[in-house]
Amino acid sequence: MGKEVSAESFAQICASLRDRGAENINIVTGSHAIPAITEGLAAAKKAGVDIPVLWNSSAYENIEALELLEDHVDIFLPDLKTLDSEIAAEFFNAPDYPAAAEAAVLKMIKMTQSKEKVVIRHLILPGFLESTHAVLRWFADNASDSALLSLMTQYTPIQGRGRKMPNRYLSQNEYETVLEWLYEFDIEDGFIQELVTGNEWLPDFERSNPFSSELSVPVWHFKNS
Repeated sequence: MGKEVSAESFAQICASLRDRGAENINIVTGSHAIPAITEGLAAAKKAGVDIPVLWNSSAYENIEALELLEDHVDIFLPDLKTLDSEIAAEFFNAPDYPAAAEAAVLKMIKMTQSKEKVVIRHLILPGFLESTHAVLRWFADNASDSALLSLMTQYTPIQGRGRKMPNRYLSQNEYETVLEWLYEFDIEDGFIQELVTGNEWLPDFERSNPFSSELSVPVWHFKNS
């Protein structure tokens, strides 16, 4: 799925987004293609695309790769999925994820040096609240003065993935427990997703418009280009 584009074509896509009213260029899960993306972002800037660039990733990135983004990205939105290497091995097949993500997030903070330019996202996994507790403790100790927290509740069970992921939505009791921990760790700045279950928001990238929201207006799709 997908289609290779040149730096110039990438710049044209960015310009189309700007012209349709986009307030930023949001690069989602681009870690494996950082050198090519930076070329595209440089071409977009040269073409006059001056809206902010967001880097939206799992934070499973090394420091050298992140340094390539320093002159191209305005705001970082890294995940901090877990600090438990056993959970990372079981669910993400990456036991080194906690160490890599922790270092990556701290690097993003150092590169931006602005609290509003790093938003650390954490998705609460049903049945694994202690993992969330550890992430909140880490945020309070290491990032509460230099980044914002985005706490997400949208975990959606999907059948047939092959791994023993939780097979239910987050419960109201779990949600309220995590909210209490925010007070425990004195975390006040950031975002908290309301507890809403359902899978209507899941994208389908085979469609020209992958998202069901009326706010989603496609300007390019690999099947139509």
